[in-house]
Amino acid sequence: MWLSDFRIVLADRVIERGALRIEGGQIAEIGEAPVANADIEGNGLILMAGMIDMHGDMIEREVEPRPNVRMPMELGLRDLDRRLANSGITTAYAAVSFSPGSTYGHMRSYDFTSQMIRALRTYAQDLLVDHRVHARFEVTFPAALSVVKELIAEGSVDLISLCDHTPGQGQYRDLAKQAEMAAKAKGISLEQAAENLQQRIRERRESAGDLTETLRAIAQYCALHGVPLASHDDDTVEKVALMQGLGANISEFPVTIEAAREARRRGMLNAMGAPQCAARHVLFRQPVGPRRACRGSA
Repeated sequence: MWLSDFRIVLADRVIERGALRIEGGQIAEIGEAPVANADIEGNGLILMAGMIDMHGDMIEREVEPRPNVRMPMELGLRDLDRRLANSGITTAYAAVSFSPGSTYGHMRSYDFTSQMIRALRTYAQDLLVDHRVHARFEVTFPAALSVVKELIAEGSVDLISLCDHTPGQGQYRDLAKQAEMAAKAKGISLEQAAENLQQRIRERRESAGDLTETLRAIAQYCALHGVPLASHDDDTVEKVALMQGLGANISEFPVTIEAAREARRRGMLNAMGAPQCAARHVLFRQPVGPRRACRGSA
C-alpha cells in the first residue's frame, strides 16, 4: 500500500512531498517524491512516527475533572484515549501514584490507584492507543510496597519510578518557595506551611534506614519481574550513582545539569518534559535543547 504526497518527518530530516509504502504492517520503502495511483493521497499532510508519552498525569484529571466530582472510569479512559490519539501519541504511560498523604491523597490512595490501574488494563484492548502503566513509588510511603508488588506480580505495571518528594531536595530544594506554594494550596499560614515542611524533613531523616531497605526491596522485585526502573528528580551525582546502583536505567527529570550529565555518562536515559510537543515527556539518548525536544526516542 502506497501513501503519497505527504510531508514525511524522519529522524534527521523532513521530506516535503514524499511517499511511503507499507507491506505486511511494516514500512517497506520511503520515496523522495509522490507516486502515481497511490492508495492514500496526503495532499501535503504531515506523516510522522507516533509519539510516546512516558509520564502522563492525565488519568487522574479524567476520572475526577473537578474536586470531588467523579466520572465513570470507562468514560474517562475512552475520552482520554481519543484525545491522545488525536495528538499523535501512540503509546501512553499513565503515571499513577501511591501517596495517600499528598495534596491529591484522595486520588492516590492504595485502593483507588490500584482500581485505576486494573480498569486501564481491562479496557486497554478496546482503546486506540497502546496504554501502559507507570507506577510512581513514593519512597516515603513504604506501606505501598506490598500493593505495588502485587500489581507487578499480576503484570499490571510496565514501569516503576522511585520518587522522593521530601522538602529540601529534588525539585523542592527551595524551601521558601515550597512553603509559599503549600500555604496557598492548603489555605494555611506561611509559618504553618514552613513548619509542616520541617516536620516532613525530620520524619524522612528518622526513617532513613527503613526507606533504604524499601528501595532495595522494590528494586529487587522489579529486576525479578523484568520491570524497568527509573529514578525521579535527580539533583546530585551521588543520587544518580545510588539509583543506578539499585538498577535504575532512566533518570527522569534530573533537576540539575550535573545530574543529567552524570546519568548520561553512566549510560542512563534522560527523561525530560516537553510541553511544546503533543507528547508531554520523552526520553533522550543525547542531551538536547528545547527546539529538539520532539526528537526523543524510547
